[in-house]
Amino acid sequence: MERIHNFKANVIWTGNKGQGTIDAKAYDRYHTIRIAGKKDIECSTDPAFSGDATKHNPEDMLVSALSACHMLWYLHICADNGVIVTNYIDNAEGIMLQVATGGGHFTEVTLNPIVTVKDASMIEKANALHAKANEKCFIANSCNFPVKHKPQAITV
Repeated sequence: MERIHNFKANVIWTGNKGQGTIDAKAYDRYHTIRIAGKKDIECSTDPAFSGDATKHNPEDMLVSALSACHMLWYLHICADNGVIVTNYIDNAEGIMLQVATGGGHFTEVTLNPIVTVKDASMIEKANALHAKANEKCFIANSCNFPVKHKPQAITV
């Protein structure tokens, strides 16, 4: 059964220093992402694009969204398949290519999850279930670039 889900966000530019966009150095790239009922997220662009390194940027959030979506599906699939996960951390990395015209695109994102499982007998299955999570991930299925996985399941 197909279902439609709607998501809404307000993105508010907060970087007008008084002259608007009179030139590229006259304004900040600051903006706020506001979603009803949730904490605001203060953002900017990456420092390579005149942004503030202390704030989240769209590229950070894309990589994070892929990682989080994968993790949530993975945990669900593990629970359904008898793999007991006790810890999960992902050191996700994205590669973006900026072209000569100034635009660009992501060429790939690699997820590097380190998953702690309850018992060594679960390690092989734990690593294999990442493929199923990738098939289900809404965000990965929306990308036009590869989302790779280099999982490592361990026990403590």
